[in-house]
Amino acid sequence: MQKLISSKTILVLFVAILSLVSCDSKGIFDNYSTVNNGKWGINTPVAFKFTVNDTVTNKNLFINIRNNNDYQFSNLFLITKLKFPDGHHLTDTLEYDMADNKGNFLGTGFSEIKENKLFYKEEIIFPATGEYLLEIFQAMRKNGNIEGVQELEGIIDVGFRIEKIE
Repeated sequence: MQKLISSKTILVLFVAILSLVSCDSKGIFDNYSTVNNGKWGINTPVAFKFTVNDTVTNKNLFINIRNNNDYQFSNLFLITKLKFPDGHHLTDTLEYDMADNKGNFLGTGFSEIKENKLFYKEEIIFPATGEYLLEIFQAMRKNGNIEGVQELEGIIDVGFRIEKIE
């Protein structure tokens, strides 16, 4: 004999699904890329393609970094290249704090993995619709060295997020 699903079970399932879907009403684009074995090569960009349809509303852009205890630095230097649909590009050099003055990693998370949501661009309006490409490079150097760190250990995921401003 088949068992009928109770209306209470359906209601609980509906509320659970609704809460999962509505948790992130600000996110327009949110994607992560895993770094090869937690070792980010100096000339290896993490790339995100995204499409812009809205050229009126302000948005905040974030770079999300997940690191573990293998990360040896208190800061992080990144170079970003944002390529526009018309072929123009914008290059930025960014620095972020990754640890406090006692050496404790910043970010959220209860395990050895910490997640940092870092501002990339605030309150921007995209100038044109179409496909954009964001490339993110690590640009770390050890003190006193001219050459960059060839394989940056401890960064396990790099993400990019676009949020609408409410």
